[in-house]
Amino acid sequence: MASGTMVSRVLGFARTALLAVAIGSTTAVADIFEKANVIPTIIFMLLAGGIFNVVLVPQLIKASQAADRGSAYTSKLITLTVVVMALATALLTLLAGPIIQALSSGWTPQQVALGTAFAYWCMPQVFFYGVYAVVGQALNAHSRFGAYMWAPVLNNVVQIGVIGAFIFLFGAYRADGQQFETWSSQQTWLLAGGSTLGIALQALVLFIPLMRTGLHIRPDFGWRGMGLRHVGKIAAWTLASMTVGNIASLIYGRIVSGATAARAQLPDGGAGVPGEYALNTSQLITVLPHSIFALSLATVLFNELSSHFAKKERDLIAPALARGLKTTAVPILFATVAFIVLAGPVGRIFGGTSANAVESGAAIGQLLLLTTLGLPFKSVHFFLIRVFYAEEDTKTPMLIQTIIAVIGLIVAFIMAFTVPPLQIAFAMALLYGVTNVLSAIIAHFLVVRRYGDYGVASVVDTYLRIGWIAVISGVVGAGVLYLLGGFTHGFAWDSILTAIVSIVVVGLVMAVVYIVLLKRSAVPELDEFLGPLARRIPNLARASRARR
Repeated sequence: MASGTMVSRVLGFARTALLAVAIGSTTAVADIFEKANVIPTIIFMLLAGGIFNVVLVPQLIKASQAADRGSAYTSKLITLTVVVMALATALLTLLAGPIIQALSSGWTPQQVALGTAFAYWCMPQVFFYGVYAVVGQALNAHSRFGAYMWAPVLNNVVQIGVIGAFIFLFGAYRADGQQFETWSSQQTWLLAGGSTLGIALQALVLFIPLMRTGLHIRPDFGWRGMGLRHVGKIAAWTLASMTVGNIASLIYGRIVSGATAARAQLPDGGAGVPGEYALNTSQLITVLPHSIFALSLATVLFNELSSHFAKKERDLIAPALARGLKTTAVPILFATVAFIVLAGPVGRIFGGTSANAVESGAAIGQLLLLTTLGLPFKSVHFFLIRVFYAEEDTKTPMLIQTIIAVIGLIVAFIMAFTVPPLQIAFAMALLYGVTNVLSAIIAHFLVVRRYGDYGVASVVDTYLRIGWIAVISGVVGAGVLYLLGGFTHGFAWDSILTAIVSIVVVGLVMAVVYIVLLKRSAVPELDEFLGPLARRIPNLARASRARR
């Protein structure tokens, strides 16, 4: 799972960096395309993402115990998903124009028109996200975790090819001030249509491993008897939670979109002023270690917790949760410090190749610093709420999400009237980090209140011990980066290639120092984290020798 996610994320980074080369990272077109391309994701999560990803797993696990291994239930569920998501997607596509208008702030009619054109091509992604989610969770219920994590690799490969073709046909972004005026419909359908093609293939490819499970999947419209009433009661709270959270995300995006309009008023086009594209890019970078490590560990832990609850083994809940939290501390704390040290060069990778690439990269680096502050807490919160979902309690996570969303929206609206539009992305990045901290704190108190102490003192001690070691590795890494001109706009800033070289050199030095210090300090969580990988490598080597 982690390897599939890592490959996918690395390719996702390549896609994002290549997109910055094609259309820039702090430009009007970049922000407009980002708006249209991210709306389907948020709308899908708003409609049904939480239901697919959380509520249905226990139901599919129960169905898998039937004589047909869940074939009938899975067939009905996939059929229902296809019908509902197709109808929803058709309606949303028809409403593309009003949606873009409602979710943008201060945009000119020309900017709204381009956003609408992008949205027409991107909105069908909602349907394919739904198919991907339900088929993926059916695979997870049968312990086929890998395919779900590897499918996005195909999506990223397709999109990299599309963006490469875009650059070949239309050239790279040149920062000449004419990008928006000379934009063509051919550029629109290639960029946005290619994005949707990648999502479609990501969903459809999962049917191959699904068939290999031995399940007999066929269209089945007999939805009565599926237990939808029971699922609906559970899903109501999840849907409410996702509604609150994703409406907040849409409003955040609308507030940040004000930077797109304000940037156009500057003489140089606002090369160093980040907007929605730059902010989302910083989040994409920050979420990488969470997606690779925390999400992978939590997915397995969720099935384990669900099994414990089903078997009434409540005494095993706390140890499992503590083990997951401690294990994830090893990669997450290192990643947090690494992002802080390497924020500048990492931002440079996504700054593009135009004349203002350094300014754009610096803006993304600053956003990365702010969003990174909440990274450990994001993963802690994610682990803690898995306990509630495993017990089929979706009400408590909804309450947490609502509290955080209300606080976030109040602060965001205050910022919208007090923070200049040219600085709004920085303020929003800081808000993201703060809300991650609050989410973890609230989830902690609610878990302790219901399930008792899960070894909190031991978990905190683990994070402190590992955290200091990560800081030491960060100090060493900062010294190496200084020699590479990372703090003086030297070698590390010269180009995308030199930024990558700097990141590799500094990252390797930090990793070696980190692992050596963990070993010398006899931190048991290191073996817990590396153990599966260490066992996997000899197995792969033996398999390779056997094939030869």
